[in-house]
Amino acid sequence: MAEIQPRRAMQALDRAHARVAVPSGVWRASGRPPAAPRAAPPSSSRVPAAPSAPPRYMTTQDLDLVRQNLVSRMAYADLMVRKPAQQQQQQQQQAGPAQQQQQQQEQQQTDETQQQQAAGIDHQQEEQQQQRAAAKPADDYHPSQGWRPQPHHLSREQLWQRIRTESKADADAEPTLASFLYSSILAHRTIEQALAFVLANKLASPTLYSTQLKQIAEEVYAKDPGVIDAAMADLQAVLDRDPACDKYTQALLHFKGYQAIQSHRVAHHLWLNGRRALALMLQSRISEAFHVDIHPAARVGRGILLDHATGVVVGETASIGDNVSMLHHVTLGGSGIGKGVRHPQIGHGALLGAGVTVLGPVTLGPGAKVGAGSVVVTDLEPHSVAVGVPARVIKRAAAEPSSDMDQIDFLLDYVI
Repeated sequence: MAEIQPRRAMQALDRAHARVAVPSGVWRASGRPPAAPRAAPPSSSRVPAAPSAPPRYMTTQDLDLVRQNLVSRMAYADLMVRKPAQQQQQQQQQAGPAQQQQQQQEQQQTDETQQQQAAGIDHQQEEQQQQRAAAKPADDYHPSQGWRPQPHHLSREQLWQRIRTESKADADAEPTLASFLYSSILAHRTIEQALAFVLANKLASPTLYSTQLKQIAEEVYAKDPGVIDAAMADLQAVLDRDPACDKYTQALLHFKGYQAIQSHRVAHHLWLNGRRALALMLQSRISEAFHVDIHPAARVGRGILLDHATGVVVGETASIGDNVSMLHHVTLGGSGIGKGVRHPQIGHGALLGAGVTVLGPVTLGPGAKVGAGSVVVTDLEPHSVAVGVPARVIKRAAAEPSSDMDQIDFLLDYVI
């Protein structure tokens, strides 16, 4: 581009030279002969107008100076364009065979390193799957007792480094996603910043800017570290209980159930701190963006899994314990118009199948399991299995529901 404009200017000057009146030795800038001065209208009463400025002329000497200036600029532009290529060519010529061989070896080592990193990611994923399938905690921990980090869970620093490593590997394997992964993960220094960026861009609207939402989320994480701790627990829960998820980035970037829960945690913090108008606005955006409607006053524990999540509804006074798993179209609905508790209370480690409806201020005990499509209107004992409309208890759960996620183990024993 630096070469084109000076040359066009040179061509214009050449055409201008052709129009120069050589005998007179002058040339007008417009390329046309000067017009004759207009005669002032006869008027004895008017004050004579001030004489107009004489027309501007450019001599052939001035034109030659302009031409020389443009020639110099064109030469300088050509030099700037060709200089890097000439320097690179000279370096290649000066480099001997040994140096070229060294460069080839370095490139080969870089390729091998990238292949090893990709293989390492696959190996780590296989190890995680084996741990989830076979390993049991040594201290006989039960999810129905509440959330507690397990030996195979990562610390905050380890989790953030794993997320970055997975993002780099995905960017190398799929260049189309490189800019998306860089802006969402790799451009940030902490997991708090990355999560705030992801949620802000999901919830943004033409009148609610992503920059504002990102700042709000980061402020919440700074004021209440427990919110980001709960987000990490939810991320571990998705990887532990969802066999379709084999990477942390998969849940963080693409699972709307996980993103809806993290957005609710921000809205819940705002609700508790008196910023209810903003909390309700976030609830509305969460419902529109993720098709998940959770009132900002609802209490949600740690290690939550919303699998698929479409159509999940949680009312204002509902409470969800730790390690709870819910599938799509689950409703925790209220009953009555009173100001007290009107919604269900879900115990630790419970499992609610697809389409389950729980109505009123009923209590589901820790480790309870409800079959898909059931309607629960009465309390359930801990570790009980209930199905039907209305739901009735048919057996006692033999294992922790959130450990095996088995939703059909009651079918052989169920009689309609």
